[in-house]
Amino acid sequence: MTFFQALAAIIVAAALASYINTRYLKWPPTVGLLVISLAGSLVVILLGELDVVSLTDASGIVEAINFEEVVLNGMLAFLLFAGALHVDLERLRRQKLPITIMATAGVAGATFITGTLFWLGADLIGFDLPYPWALLFGALIAPTDPIAVLGILKGVKAPKSLETKIAGESLFNDGIAVVVFLTILETVEGHTSPTFGNVSLFLLEEAVGGAVLGLVLGFITYYLMKSLDDYATELLLTLALVTGGYALAVAIHVSGPIAIVVAGIFIGNRARQLAMSTLTRDHLDTFWELVDSVLNAALFILIGLEVLIISVTSAAIRLGLLAIPIMLFARFVSVAVPISLIRLTSSRVFSDGAIRIMTWGGLRGGISIALALSLPQSEFRDVLVTATYIVVVFSIVVQGLTFGPLVKSLHVPPDPEFDPERAEDPDAEASAPTPVN
Repeated sequence: MTFFQALAAIIVAAALASYINTRYLKWPPTVGLLVISLAGSLVVILLGELDVVSLTDASGIVEAINFEEVVLNGMLAFLLFAGALHVDLERLRRQKLPITIMATAGVAGATFITGTLFWLGADLIGFDLPYPWALLFGALIAPTDPIAVLGILKGVKAPKSLETKIAGESLFNDGIAVVVFLTILETVEGHTSPTFGNVSLFLLEEAVGGAVLGLVLGFITYYLMKSLDDYATELLLTLALVTGGYALAVAIHVSGPIAIVVAGIFIGNRARQLAMSTLTRDHLDTFWELVDSVLNAALFILIGLEVLIISVTSAAIRLGLLAIPIMLFARFVSVAVPISLIRLTSSRVFSDGAIRIMTWGGLRGGISIALALSLPQSEFRDVLVTATYIVVVFSIVVQGLTFGPLVKSLHVPPDPEFDPERAEDPDAEASAPTPVN
């Protein structure tokens, strides 16, 4: 199968699944596309067992698609930029403390908690998993997925303060999580024995370097856009920023995701206000919303298709089911501790439902699967890939479908400290739900 044929098959599948979901299921696109793709893969497996179709041929098509390369060095840059374009910088600034803590210490803490509990759980069910490999699983499952999170938030009327925290954290924690993952992977492969100083320096180079690169490239693009008024050229400049910026970040060994997020926020705020005409803004929003929709559809179709090549064993299934409550507990701790500390040390007040909403809204997605598929070949790799897949499917389907009802059931009002615009609006206050007691 040629590249064009594979691309055509994915787009056709994504279009049909989108139609079925929009016309009949009416679920959030992230959830609906994954469920339909997963159901289609299971049907193919069943037909393969009945010798109606060749399961080998179907698996070969999916194996020909390098999921890790497609996601981490392809789709991710475009999806992060599309999401970052619509992040309100002022709201993000007001939320900088909880977002920074959860995207850094929260990710590291969740990695350690998940890895340790996963290692102990594996031992309880009789699976001999080395601790470094358990930590690798913790690192790849710790970050919330910005693509899945932003896809769910679009259809949920969460308070803007909480929405900003969840979206901001998910956009920034990928870069940190990848650094933690690569550090542990170096240990597993025996290339190095990391020290606190080495890890801190690596993190500084990747995260801070990525942020600086994003600011520089964002400013250059803004300056070029400000010097002309032609929406086609300005759209092309944003495409060059995403593709060239991510490639440059990889080449100089800084965080590509963080660079693109920072550049996207810069363009979405400063350039939108000072360098774009109304026509350009309209075309820019339409173009990147279309890119976001198409790539999201393709990504979750691919996630569903990956089940065709996953090696499923009873041990992997047990570990995957065990990892679900572990992942949720680690997420709860990484959210509850920062919020509780901020409540004690600051006059800022978080609503009673904040911890529950942020815990349940921390979805895992394609990035976790891509990292799992990048694991080196060993007797533990297939088990961890399957366990990761089970957690991701649970997260997107179960958490994704129930996140909206959870937000509604908690009746969380806007917080004046973090949402002053709505707090100053009498109509918004009058229509705000009753606070949770």
